[in-house]
Amino acid sequence: MNHYEIIVMINPDQNSEQVLKKICVYKKFITENHGLIHREEDWGRRQLAYPIKKLHKAYYILFNIELQSNFISLLKEKFIFDNTIIRHLIINMKNKVQHDSPMIKLKDENKK
Repeated sequence: MNHYEIIVMINPDQNSEQVLKKICVYKKFITENHGLIHREEDWGRRQLAYPIKKLHKAYYILFNIELQSNFISLLKEKFIFDNTIIRHLIINMKNKVQHDSPMIKLKDENKK
């Protein structure tokens, strides 16, 4: 099994409930295919650096998972054919990552 970091950018027109359902669908796909989710972070709606499909914001989700490579290609296909996902990034990692990302640390500092 390989380790991956996945960032998904979801259309901001989706409400929070729709985004949660979308996340549950992908989490279910990963666990049904004997994968492990080491970290899941909801970064919320964020400003894009440049417009994508005439959108200026996106809803960001980060996953660190462990999954067999043949299922990653299936997951990638799901991302491509999902109209609500405007971008995705899948990075192969050497080790599993479980600690908080800098984005979450920054978000926590801003709350204080």
